Amino acid sequence: MAVERGIQWFSPDPRGIFPLDGLRVSKRLARTVRQGRFRIEVDRAFVEVIRACAAAERDPDDPGTWISEEIIESYTALHAHGIAHSVEAWDGERLVGGLYGVALRGAFFGESMFHREHDASKVALVALVDRLRQRGYALLDTQWTTPHLESLGAIDIPRKEYLRRLERALKIDCDFG
Repeated sequence: MAVERGIQWFSPDPRGIFPLDGLRVSKRLARTVRQGRFRIEVDRAFVEVIRACAAAERDPDDPGTWISEEIIESYTALHAHGIAHSVEAWDGERLVGGLYGVALRGAFFGESMFHREHDASKVALVALVDRLRQRGYALLDTQWTTPHLESLGAIDIPRKEYLRRLERALKIDCDFG
């Protein structure tokens, strides 16, 4: 996370996660997914996604964002090495929502999401969870929960339990590709 003096690592207690079998999809969101309103792409526009997330994080009363230029450069380098990924929702040729994060073995660390059209980021999240399940991932980390993420099924777990789950996930060989 970007702070005044560079980048800092945070390990909150409790820690937010999405149980991969606990994503809550409302009837309306399920209908949007079924209708195929948004086309899902992976890693087509990583830099655009992280920049859109940075813009979405900006608070009019606080000109800063935790997604600094240094963060963007760092995650872009991780993306170039096949470690950081984006899941994108497209309407035609227009990027309308998405998320990005880091995949390490059997864990995916979700960093941020954005939307320009209603439900676009949620559709990207549904696609991410489906992808992680299909590829045998064990952990989807969100760091912190928010009321929005909780409404989708995110939960808080104690750091000790998180570290146990992380240790198990890092023993699994998964490929996000």
